[in-house]
Amino acid sequence: MARDGDTRLVSVSLLAAQTDFSEPGELSLFINESQVALLEASMAQTGYLTSDQMSGAFQLLRSYDLIWSRMIDEYLLGDRRAMTDLMAWNADGTRLPAKMHSQYLRRLYLNNDLSAGRYPVTGRPVSVGDIAVPVFCVGTASDHIAPWRSVYKLHLLSSAELTFVLTTGGHNGGIVSEPGRGNRQYQIHTRAAGDGYMAPDEWQATMQTHPDSWWPAWSAWLRERSGDVVAPPLIGAESSGYPTVCDAPGEYVRN
Repeated sequence: MARDGDTRLVSVSLLAAQTDFSEPGELSLFINESQVALLEASMAQTGYLTSDQMSGAFQLLRSYDLIWSRMIDEYLLGDRRAMTDLMAWNADGTRLPAKMHSQYLRRLYLNNDLSAGRYPVTGRPVSVGDIAVPVFCVGTASDHIAPWRSVYKLHLLSSAELTFVLTTGGHNGGIVSEPGRGNRQYQIHTRAAGDGYMAPDEWQATMQTHPDSWWPAWSAWLRERSGDVVAPPLIGAESSGYPTVCDAPGEYVRN
């Protein structure tokens, strides 16, 4: 949209999202040319990456927390953990289309095309540096999937106004962190458009720590930079242009 002069968006929010994949953390141990080629060959047979394959990769990143300690507590000791809303959500896996997953691994992780201005959309490359609207970017302190220092690299790619938040928690828990949840805190700072760069460790040591959830700060940021609320389109009415395909929850769930 920034490349093509589409001005409908007045801000961008990125939640635990990398734009530079040169230092992706532990996940890089599983991503090289041979591993991606093997995955692509497997997905060519099915058309997708299974949810078990995806969840297995994430579990290996935190094998002590997500495999071994659970095996000891639940299987050997019989100590079943009570289900929480986040655990239930995390267990609801989904398949990933083969083409999407292959492009994600090869073009972003292996080749780092997005940060280098080589990632094509509709046949032409896009550049993160073209984004001129204010950006709200969140990193989580114990993220094993998108390490916060890697997320912080957005400061090097964009000169737009950038509000960066570092919050406690991991890739899921740090983002799904509603007000009132205990033992949560965050740091926040807005770099004005065109201002100089501050290294991540210096940023972390300098910025004030705030208790509780970062959500209210995000909500206030959005209110300051948003226009009038636009009503969502009607769904299901034939006259809306979005006719009903099938009853909820959808055929893909039953398949």
